[in-house]
Amino acid sequence: MRTQRSVRPVQALAGILLAAALALSGCSGSGSSDSGSGSDSAALSDGKEAGPGGAADSGGRQASTAPKLPTSHIIRTAELTVQVKDVPKALEAARTTTENAGGYIGKESTSRDEEGAEETRVTLRVPVDAYEEVLTELEGSGRLIERTAKAQDVTDQVVDVESRITSQRASVARIRELMDRATKLSDVVTLEGELSSRQADLEALLARQASLKDRTSLATITLSLSEKPAVKAAEDDDPGIVDALAGGWDAFVTMLRWIVVALAAVLPFAAVLALLVLAWLRLLRPRRSRRPVPEPLPVTVEERGGGQH
Repeated sequence: MRTQRSVRPVQALAGILLAAALALSGCSGSGSSDSGSGSDSAALSDGKEAGPGGAADSGGRQASTAPKLPTSHIIRTAELTVQVKDVPKALEAARTTTENAGGYIGKESTSRDEEGAEETRVTLRVPVDAYEEVLTELEGSGRLIERTAKAQDVTDQVVDVESRITSQRASVARIRELMDRATKLSDVVTLEGELSSRQADLEALLARQASLKDRTSLATITLSLSEKPAVKAAEDDDPGIVDALAGGWDAFVTMLRWIVVALAAVLPFAAVLALLVLAWLRLLRPRRSRRPVPEPLPVTVEERGGGQH
């Protein structure tokens, strides 16, 4: 009886321990399953982000952070020759168009020919963004006779000047620092001369940069307005009688011109020769004619008699 009583508590204790073990295993299993499901959901979300949409987003971010191309700096110039009915009216319209585009009149000259026809030549400076629009409007102000447009890329010059300005400014700053630290008068004098030279170079670079900025930000249009139609060349290029006469006359005039040139070249020598001949006739020849002629010797009677014998 004692044995049975001692065995039962042991069995009860073992049952309690087994139930506790089962409960602990269930909790750990649920935790592992929750963590597994969490890891699966995380993996799923990662997979979605790594899918086409995620790749597109990543590509979009890469595209937004891609390096930008350098800005082009181009000098644009154009020349227009337009025939109009009223030059002052066309000039006022061109001035209004230029000012509305944000530009200004650079230079203007007006003249009249012998027949009273007026002609004006004006230089317009307009922003590059409005260059094509202004050019098209000016062409439509009358009959377009001639148009010439040019574009010069000066991007390399702009970049080079900007780089040199940065280096020159740094150089000036270093010279100033050395001047602040200098203690000897000779060093200060030397550094002042070097500072003046480098500041002059810096100012020259800044002036060149300003010139490039002005020419690249504002286009230049040279407009010629005329009331007189342009003279056209003759369509018939075959020579005629008039052309032959004109050619012969030109040849004759050319020959006369060369003869005159040859005479002009010989004239100094001829003048000197004429002076020599004149001097010989006036001075040397009269002296020779004034020389006394020797008189004949008298003949005696004996010589005469002897001659008779």
